[in-house]
Amino acid sequence: MSKALDDVTVLDLTTTFWSSIGTALLADFGARVIRVEDLPKCGPGEHQNGWDCDVELAQRNKLCLAVDLEQESGRAIVRELIPRVDVVVTDWPRARIEQHGFDYASLCVLRPDVIYAHATGFGPKGPDRDLPALDELAAARTGMMPILPQPGQPPVYAGVGQMYTAVMLALGTMLALHHRQATGVGQEVDVSLLAGNMYGASLDVQAFLAMGGERFLHPVSRLDAGNPMSGVLYPSQDGRWVCLTMPDTDRWWPPFAAMMGLDQNDPRFDSHEKRCGENRLELLQVLDHAFRQQPAAHWKQELNRRQLSADVIEEYDYPASDPQALRNRYILELDRPGVGPVKTLGFPIFMSDTPARLNRMAPGVGQHSAEILHDLLEYSEDRIATLIADGVIA
Repeated sequence: MSKALDDVTVLDLTTTFWSSIGTALLADFGARVIRVEDLPKCGPGEHQNGWDCDVELAQRNKLCLAVDLEQESGRAIVRELIPRVDVVVTDWPRARIEQHGFDYASLCVLRPDVIYAHATGFGPKGPDRDLPALDELAAARTGMMPILPQPGQPPVYAGVGQMYTAVMLALGTMLALHHRQATGVGQEVDVSLLAGNMYGASLDVQAFLAMGGERFLHPVSRLDAGNPMSGVLYPSQDGRWVCLTMPDTDRWWPPFAAMMGLDQNDPRFDSHEKRCGENRLELLQVLDHAFRQQPAAHWKQELNRRQLSADVIEEYDYPASDPQALRNRYILELDRPGVGPVKTLGFPIFMSDTPARLNRMAPGVGQHSAEILHDLLEYSEDRIATLIADGVIA
C-alpha cells in the first residue's frame, strides 16, 4: 500500500523535541526524512531501561546521517544533499543558520524550488525574532497561564503550545509543497511557538479581541460558572473529578436530575433561566454536595447508562489502556528489540487509503550515514570509509 508522501524527501536539521515531532508526522505518512545529527553535539539521551521514549517518538520512521558540521567537508555533504531533497526543516537560531550557510537564500542557489521550513520561538519578524525558542516563554505571552488555575493559585503552564506548533510545522510544509506542485515555485515557511500557543488559546484570545472586558483577564472560580451543567468540574467522594458539558439544560435536565436524586419539577430549577440565572449559585452548591456522596466509578457508570454529556476526568495512565485509543492506533503496542514490549503514541490522523505506518524505529546516531551517501550522492565505499576515518561522518 502506498503512503501519502512517498515522493517527498525531507532534510531534518531539527534539534528540539517539538520540531522533530513535526518532521516525524511527515515520516509517518511516507516522506523519506533524513535526520542530520551534528557529531560534536551528539550525546547519550535520557534512557529508560535502554529505551529513550522521547527519541523514539520524535525520530521514528527517519533515516539518520551523522556528520561533523564544524568541518567544512561536513557542511559540504549537507549542501550536496540539497538538490536531492524537497524540503529542509530547521529550528536552529538564525545566527547559526547564517554562519553555516544554510539560510534560505543560500539553499535556493542549490535548489531554487526548495521548501524551507523554520521553527522559531517568536516568528520571522519583529524585535524578538531571535529570542530562544522555549515554549514556556511563548506560553507566558498568551495571557492564558494566569486564568487556568482557580483564583488565588499560581499560573499554570499547560505545555501544549509546542504540540500545536509541531502540527503547524507539518501543515505549513504540506501547503508549500502543494503550492509548488501547482506553480513550480518553492518558498520559506515559518512557524513559531508564540503563534502556536496563541492558536491553542483561540477561543479566549478571539473573544477578548472581539469584546474586550476584564472578565478575560482573571481566573474564574469553578463555582462562579454561568451554567452549572456545562464546563464545571465537581469533586467525587474519592477525590476524582466529574466534568459536565450540557449547555442545553432543558434537554438534559430530566435524566440528569434523576441521576442526582433531584426532583426535575423542583420549582427552584424547573427552567433553563432559573438553572442558569436567578438560582444558578444554589444549583452549583446542590450539585457540588451531591457529587461528593459517591465515588467516581459510580458516576462513570451512571453517566454512561443515561448517555449524559459528561465524564470522569481520567489520570495520565488512562490512555495507555483505553480500548478506543488502541483501536484507532492512537496508542501502539510494540516489541522493541533489546527492551521488550513497549507502548508509544500512535498516529493522530486517520486516512482510509494512505494510512500512517511505523516502518522503522528511531535510528541510532549515524545508522544510515553510509546508505544515504551511497544512494543519494553515489559516494563510493572507499570515499565513505575515508570520511568515517577522518571523523567527518559516523
